[in-house]
Amino acid sequence: MSAKSNQNQAPGAVLNDNQWNAITQAIAGLNRDQLTWVSGYTAGLAAAQAGGVAPATTAQGQASGAATLTILVGSQTGNAKGLAQQFQAQAEQAGYSSKLVNMSDYKPRQIKNETHVVIFVSTHGEGDAPDDAVELHEFLGSKKAPKLAGLKYAVLGLGDSSYEFFCQTGKNFDTRLAALGAQAMVERQDCDVDYEDIAATWSTKVIEALKEDFSSSGSNAAVAIQSGSAVVSGGVTYSKKAPYSATLLTSQKITGRDSVKDIRHIEIGLEESGIRYQPGDALGVWFKNSPALVAEFVELMGLTGSEQVKVADGEYTLSDALTSKFELTQSYPTFVKAYQNATGSESLAALLAEPAQLRTYLAERQIIDIVKEHPAPISAQTLVDALRPLTPRLYSIASAQAEVENEVHLTVAHVDYEAFGQRHQGGASSFLCERLEEGGEIEVYIEKNDNFRLPENPDTPVIMIGPGTGIAPFRAFMQERDAQGAEGKNWLFFGNPNFTQDFLYQVEWQGYVKSGLLDKITLAFSRDQKEKIYVQHRLLENGKEVYEWLESGAHFYVCGDASHMAKDVEAALLSIIQQQGGKSEEDAKAYLVAMRKAKRYQKDVY
Repeated sequence: MSAKSNQNQAPGAVLNDNQWNAITQAIAGLNRDQLTWVSGYTAGLAAAQAGGVAPATTAQGQASGAATLTILVGSQTGNAKGLAQQFQAQAEQAGYSSKLVNMSDYKPRQIKNETHVVIFVSTHGEGDAPDDAVELHEFLGSKKAPKLAGLKYAVLGLGDSSYEFFCQTGKNFDTRLAALGAQAMVERQDCDVDYEDIAATWSTKVIEALKEDFSSSGSNAAVAIQSGSAVVSGGVTYSKKAPYSATLLTSQKITGRDSVKDIRHIEIGLEESGIRYQPGDALGVWFKNSPALVAEFVELMGLTGSEQVKVADGEYTLSDALTSKFELTQSYPTFVKAYQNATGSESLAALLAEPAQLRTYLAERQIIDIVKEHPAPISAQTLVDALRPLTPRLYSIASAQAEVENEVHLTVAHVDYEAFGQRHQGGASSFLCERLEEGGEIEVYIEKNDNFRLPENPDTPVIMIGPGTGIAPFRAFMQERDAQGAEGKNWLFFGNPNFTQDFLYQVEWQGYVKSGLLDKITLAFSRDQKEKIYVQHRLLENGKEVYEWLESGAHFYVCGDASHMAKDVEAALLSIIQQQGGKSEEDAKAYLVAMRKAKRYQKDVY
C-alpha cells in the first residue's frame, strides 16, 4: 500500500496523536528515495532496541539479498526514455518495486549491488553511445568492471538499420554484461525506427521473466513516472501517435540566391492547442510523400495505384499507402533484402553479401533508384510489405515561447539535388519547404530533450557551437536568455560556406551583439578563403579564452552533424583542455567526463 493511501488512516494504538503529527510533518515533501532511506533507518533503530542487527542496505536502501529492479536509460533524443517509462508502468502494474535512472545520474560501481537491471539505450552516429550512457558504457568495458554473477539483466537497443553500426550500444551492453558473468533474462531486442510494437512485446516478456524473483517481494512502490514527450492540454494529449494538426504560417528562404544551400525559416502556428515546449526540445513532423514520386513509383512497378493493400492499421489503395504510410526517400537494408527475396535479383544478392558495399550503395540512392536499377514485376502487397513504415522527422526548435508564444519555429535545410539523371528531394524537407502552402495543415508533436537544456542559473556563461542548421536551438536559447534578463555571458561559434550567402539570422545575431546579450560571436565561413576554415579551427584559435570560460563554469553546447563536425569539435575541445590546462591526455578526458556528468557538455547531433 502506498504512503499516499495511508495518509488519512488513524495511527491506532501504536502512536499517539502528537507522535503521528510529528512524523507526518517530518516526512512531508520527501521523495521516494528519501522515504526509503528513512524506512531503513527506522527499521535499524527498531532492530537495535530489540538487541538485533539492522538489515544491511544497499545504496538504494533495500535489504541485502532482496530483489531490486533498476531501469537504466541512455537516450539521445528521448525515445529510449519514453519506452523505459512505459516499461516502468508495466512493472508497477505487476506489483514490482522499481526505480528508473538516467545513466548520467547512475554511479557505475553501483552495478555490483544490483540484482535485476533492465537497460533501454539508443545508438547514434557511428555506433556511439548517447552522451548520458558514455561513462557506464566505458566502465563496463574497462578493467575496473566487477564480476556480476549475481546480476540478471535485459537490454533493448534503439537504432536505425540504415546505419552500419545498428544498435551497437545495446549490443555492447549485452556482450559486456554477459562477459562479466551476468545472466540475460530474455534475449536482447534490437529495434529499428518503427519500434513501438516490437518494444511492447519485448517488455511484456521481461515482466513475465521477472515474475518468479519478484512474486514474493510484495512491494508496489515504483517511482512516479516522469512526463514523456506528450503534451497535455485541456484533457487532450498530443504525441507521436496522436499529433496536433497545426498551421504552416511561413516558409521563407534565408540563404542567398547564389548559395549552395537552400535553408528555410519555418513558422508553425499552434493556435489554442496549449502545447508547451522548452528551448532544446525538438518538433516531430509528420509528412506525406510527393504525389509525383508516388505516381512515378507506381508506373515503374507496372501497377495502377488503385490496388488494395493491407497495412498495420487497415486497407488502403496502393497510392494512398505509398503517400502516407511508407518510407520512400530513405533507403535501408531491409528493403533490399525483401525486394531481393521477391525478385530473385542476383545483383542485389551480391550486394547483400558485401555489407560495406551495400552501405555505400544505399547512401547514394533512394528507394526508387534501387527499383529502377533492378526492375522486376512484383505485386502491390509484396511491395508494401518490403517497405518500412513512414516515421516523423525531428527538427531542433528554433524559438522560445517567451518570445513567439503560440508558435514554433524551425530552421530546415531543403534536401534537393540531382542524381542518376533526375531530381531527388527529402521527404519531410520538400513537404515543408515546397509542397505545403502557407495556411496548410501539418501534424506535429513535441519531443522533449532533457539532455539539451540551458543552465538552471541564468547567470551561468554558455558557449554554443552551431554551424549550418545547427544554429536552430541557439536562436531559441538567446530568445529565452533575453526574456529571462539573464546575466550569464554568451558566446556563439557559427559556420557555413559563405558570409554573403549563408549567414543565417544575421540581423538577429547582430542585434544581440549590439544589445550586449551576445558577448562574442566567432564565425567560420569555409569557402571565403583558399583554405577551408571550420568551427573547430576557430575553437582552437580561441583556445585560451575558451578554457577560461570553462574554468569559470561555462556550459558547452554542440548542435549539428554527428559524423564529422561533432567529433572534430570534441577533439578540439580535448586539445584545448589538455594544452591550456596543462593536463595529460587522460586528465583532459576525465575533465570532459566531469563536464558531461555535470550536464555542462551537451550535444544535439544528427
